[in-house]
Amino acid sequence: MNSLLTDSFGRRHTYLRIGLTERCNLRCTYCMPAEGVPLKPKAARLTADEIERLVRLFLAEGVNKIRLTGGEPLVRKEAVEIIQRIGRLDGLQELAITTNAILLEDRLPALKAAGLTHLNISLDTLRPERFKQIARRGGFEVVLSAIDAALASGYGTSEWPLKVNAVVMRGVNDDELTDFVAWTRDTPIEVRFIEYMPFDGNGWADAALVPLAEMRERVEDKFGPLDALPGQPEDTATTFRVPGFAGSVGFIASMTVPFCAGCNRLRITADGSFKVCLFGPKEVSLRDLMRNGAGDDELRGVIGVAVNGKKAAHAGMDVLARTQNRPMILIGG
Repeated sequence: MNSLLTDSFGRRHTYLRIGLTERCNLRCTYCMPAEGVPLKPKAARLTADEIERLVRLFLAEGVNKIRLTGGEPLVRKEAVEIIQRIGRLDGLQELAITTNAILLEDRLPALKAAGLTHLNISLDTLRPERFKQIARRGGFEVVLSAIDAALASGYGTSEWPLKVNAVVMRGVNDDELTDFVAWTRDTPIEVRFIEYMPFDGNGWADAALVPLAEMRERVEDKFGPLDALPGQPEDTATTFRVPGFAGSVGFIASMTVPFCAGCNRLRITADGSFKVCLFGPKEVSLRDLMRNGAGDDELRGVIGVAVNGKKAAHAGMDVLARTQNRPMILIGG
């Protein structure tokens, strides 16, 4: 077992999420505060070379899955180049991106050629007008077209999974649960319902949370008992299938059924801060270390200390709602 990326609770971290940018072409209510966020200058962002250096280091220490996030990762002009560079590295088994798909369709051929194995698309509603309300921007038809193009290019299989992420908010889009599930009848996607999570400035309230148990009950009231699909201890989603449907349904219950015990994820923000927990406010700047001349051994030492200090579990939604952290858009999910 790798020691550097194994914490004091025996969790081995093999999954690294990297933010490519803080910028986004949407303004989703659960992700970005209504007043926006102060964006750092371009010079504060990790360069492509710095990203590749860190990826090489983490791969050498046992990471085998990389996910690129934002903001919206494809807003960064170098995004495809960075993915191509990462895709060539030894030790990588899965290369993923989470995107709102506004800029995806034209880039799909290059992304797949670069070895992008896992594609997650954020889409919180199947109604055009509601899309504008949640995202504070248009683009609904563009996203659906990109999903169709991804399916046509070969995503939506066990080797090249296509997942659609929907953050469920009571009184906003929770009346669409069964519409999303119906989509999986003939479409080989995994729709994943995500519990609404508290982050700085996103207006989270306990009353807006729709817990996993309620979501599942509503789905089963419409479609009957769901068939559970096999999973791994580190999975964030519990997944099911409506018998006979082509696609599947996942529930990510960070608030009501936390999966901290199996967590294998680490994060680096777009400005180079290392976070061992999505909800943990503690960070250490790997960017500053590199720019001050730190060698790989020094980086490993700092990373190892941070991983070893990871807590057994996050504090729970009521405490998290009162804890200062970055807005989701500045963390990268």
